Amino acid sequence: MEALYTASATATGDGRNGHVRSADGVLDFDLAVPKEMGGPGGALTNPEELFAAGYAACFHSALKAAARLSKITLTDTAVTIDIGVGPNDQGGYQLQATIEAEIPSVDQATARRLLEQAHQLCPYSNATRGNIEVTLTLA
Repeated sequence: MEALYTASATATGDGRNGHVRSADGVLDFDLAVPKEMGGPGGALTNPEELFAAGYAACFHSALKAAARLSKITLTDTAVTIDIGVGPNDQGGYQLQATIEAEIPSVDQATARRLLEQAHQLCPYSNATRGNIEVTLTLA
């Protein structure tokens, strides 16, 4: 594959309690382990929130693309992605994702078809397919 765009970010400090900065400086902030994972939590983000935000934006674009391919105009759509992290059987951790799409301008069957199409188009979905549990839902 020839990359059309490459994002670059560097993590420093103490990993999940460290700092991240993108190469262009647009992202530049501290991280904190969530309270649920034994950390301080607070007003700092974490890798799972960053992944959820990126996946949600990308999947929403894929949903809009799926609609365009079907010559459907969507209005008032939203995509929410919940990223869970928990222990796996090998002593490490793994992720899971729940994708919830709000597609009020079409019937349920069309919404489901567009949701499934978007899941095939989205680069995040393609990267996670077969690697983590992903659940697709309609709001």
